[in-house]
Amino acid sequence: MQKILITGGAGYIASHTNVELLKGEYELVLIDNYINSCEEAVKRVEELSNRKITFYEADLLNEAALDTVFSEHPDIQQVIHFAALKAVGESVEKPLDYYTNNITGSLNLYRAMLKHGVSKIVFSSSATVYGDPETIPVDESAPIHATNPYGHTKSMMEQILIDSAHANHWDVAILRYFNPVGAHDSGRIGEDPSYPNNLLPFVSQVAAGIREKVVVFGDDWSTPDGTGVRDYIHVVDLAKAHVQSVEKLNQSKGVHIYNIGTGRGYSVLEMIKAFEDACGHSIRYEVGPRRSGDIAEVTGDPRKSLRELGWKAELGLKEMVDSAWKWQSANPQGYKV
Repeated sequence: MQKILITGGAGYIASHTNVELLKGEYELVLIDNYINSCEEAVKRVEELSNRKITFYEADLLNEAALDTVFSEHPDIQQVIHFAALKAVGESVEKPLDYYTNNITGSLNLYRAMLKHGVSKIVFSSSATVYGDPETIPVDESAPIHATNPYGHTKSMMEQILIDSAHANHWDVAILRYFNPVGAHDSGRIGEDPSYPNNLLPFVSQVAAGIREKVVVFGDDWSTPDGTGVRDYIHVVDLAKAHVQSVEKLNQSKGVHIYNIGTGRGYSVLEMIKAFEDACGHSIRYEVGPRRSGDIAEVTGDPRKSLRELGWKAELGLKEMVDSAWKWQSANPQGYKV
């Protein structure tokens, strides 16, 4: 059984990835500081999987804590690195917090890997590294032009990892996610932000009556209906891409970079309409000013992921919004119990 260390292991994407990994021959060691997550998510993953998980409440900024984790588990063979602050708007307001947390935390992790002889890592990157791409859909060879501090931290984390891989003969899979949405079909795990920074959980909370309205950040973009267009991907599909990436690194050497998306874009208004269909009633929204750091449209070309990982998105828009509404309906207070 292969042991994997997962940073940010109690978070939204990590929780779904944990469920998929625990279906196979993997043993998980999680580290999380609970800034964007909570203990209840880990408990529910264990319940869904009927498997136990080793968990450390710790911060990647704490080098001693990282050393303890690796020392107590000398058989860790791979790392999946999710841990990061992740809100675009907040990163514009608090860039120093983002650079300190995301860059320094990653440096500490990479040093700990080097010290303890762990040479395989799957890195949670983001399509924000592309910025406002010249061509759409964007493929992995496109220039890196992040437009906000969050995207800059992801591109820096990538580059440091690539340089480290070349110097230390590491095997690396960098996954550039597009926009993860939805929840596990059980309704037991999902996205649980206290204040949503992403569209769909905000729409979901408005649909549930928790919030008054959705603010649409601009309706004057150069898109068919004037609202921003994004490539949304079901979180379970995204989780499965991580399993495929772990398997890839067990078989292949070197650095591999993959877009993880569908290649299909939906506008903000299309997403709101789809969610109205899921919940059965109208959702109030109003148009506000554009958000700093945003772009009009981005979708990804996922053909390399299909070719090299054998992965492609299987779940469509209906599954995305239906599962998000099932999670919201079953957990009106999120993970609070």
